[in-house]
Amino acid sequence: MHAISKLIETFALTTAQRDRDQIDVSMARLLHDFVGAEKVTVYRLIDDNGTHRVEQRICIDACGREHAPPKQSLGELPALRGHAHWYECKLTLDPVHYQIGSTDRMGTVFALPGEQAAAGLIEVELGPNRECLQPRDVRMINGVLKLLGNHLAILDYGERDTLTGLLNRRTFDQSFGRIVEHNRIVGREGGAGRPAWFAIADIDLFKSINDRYGHLFGDDVLLLVARLMRQTFRDSDQLFRFGGEEFVIVLEGMQAEGAEAALERLRRRIAEYSFPQVGQVTISIGYTRIGPADPPVTCFDRADAALYYAKQHGRNQVRCHEALISGGQLEKRPESAADVELF
Repeated sequence: MHAISKLIETFALTTAQRDRDQIDVSMARLLHDFVGAEKVTVYRLIDDNGTHRVEQRICIDACGREHAPPKQSLGELPALRGHAHWYECKLTLDPVHYQIGSTDRMGTVFALPGEQAAAGLIEVELGPNRECLQPRDVRMINGVLKLLGNHLAILDYGERDTLTGLLNRRTFDQSFGRIVEHNRIVGREGGAGRPAWFAIADIDLFKSINDRYGHLFGDDVLLLVARLMRQTFRDSDQLFRFGGEEFVIVLEGMQAEGAEAALERLRRRIAEYSFPQVGQVTISIGYTRIGPADPPVTCFDRADAALYYAKQHGRNQVRCHEALISGGQLEKRPESAADVELF
């Protein structure tokens, strides 16, 4: 009874968290303490252009110490299919027992519930000469993870735009800060990091759509554009509605050619789509690379300048700020000139 009370108390502390990284740590520690594990590791699943990769988030060792993983580029992360127990767990959403290498140690991997499928994996490894987890423990862990999934779903609801379901403006600052911090750490360690890109997409002549067809059809256009955005980008890409007809897209782990191709794919898909009643709708996009010391306002300023250029030169096009600077179409502004107010 004492163990159950402690489990409930620890879970209550875990669900008091709002930061996803802290939730990962709390969940790993909860499972570590509950089953007396040798090691508990939390992983996130990342979609890399159709290849699911597995990123370690936190590990708790036998002594209860936390270990953060080394920073890796997206291509360096292991593929899900390369580990049979990971792949089976993700596919079935059921716990999978496995033997750890050639040792007599046993582990169990659990799926961390996501919106539609597994969002991550949690490995629980037992010490030498211990059998795999007992059915009672497996049922308890499964129940805890389902409750955690409900908690994360509630967090998602508060972080998403009520009309389109995309991430909302309030969640942007924290998400952006993590990307910049990652780039800063990797740069300090001498690595190349994961190239990240900040894009602003704006529906062309949206006011005229509202004026001509009414706000109900205008909202329908926003919903369909959001759907096309989800279909175009990877699960790991971050899509925000900033209000009105303006969207923000953050891409990680892409080289310049990949970012250009992904944004161009969105532009083309929207231009070719037949919107009910309205017909053709186009979108203009300006984007920039996120630097290791960039605050959001600086990226917004650069991407907005590229977007403005696209609007002034025919609309329905994708423009990169750095390419416009190098081509002489835009003049580089001093960083102090960035005066866009985000929040």
